[in-house]
Amino acid sequence: MKILIADDDNFFRSFYSTKLRENGFEVEVAEDGVVALNKAKTFMPTLILLDIIMPNKDGFSVLMDLKADQQLMSIPTIVFSTLGQEADIAKAKSLGAVDYVNKSYFDFPNMLAKINQYLKK
Repeated sequence: MKILIADDDNFFRSFYSTKLRENGFEVEVAEDGVVALNKAKTFMPTLILLDIIMPNKDGFSVLMDLKADQQLMSIPTIVFSTLGQEADIAKAKSLGAVDYVNKSYFDFPNMLAKINQYLKK
């Protein structure tokens, strides 16, 4: 299973990519939304973990572009952000995100459970 992590924070990219690799996933990382979209097209991940606040193209814009692309629209995308306001979560879900995880809690078992839930669908 292939996961793309799109996050501008090097610490979060490193932490979560290491943990996911330890659990048998093939992982690619992207430091901004533009790179994320390009890597999604070439890497063709099974699932995307997407931060909202990123340079060049934010996560909301990435979600819109993913859903507009026939090749990428069916890839489940979990918003992976420190933004926790209900309005942000609702907006992300209305744009196609399947779920939301607050990355700052470092609750990797919960993250892994959500990933596995969406990979089984």
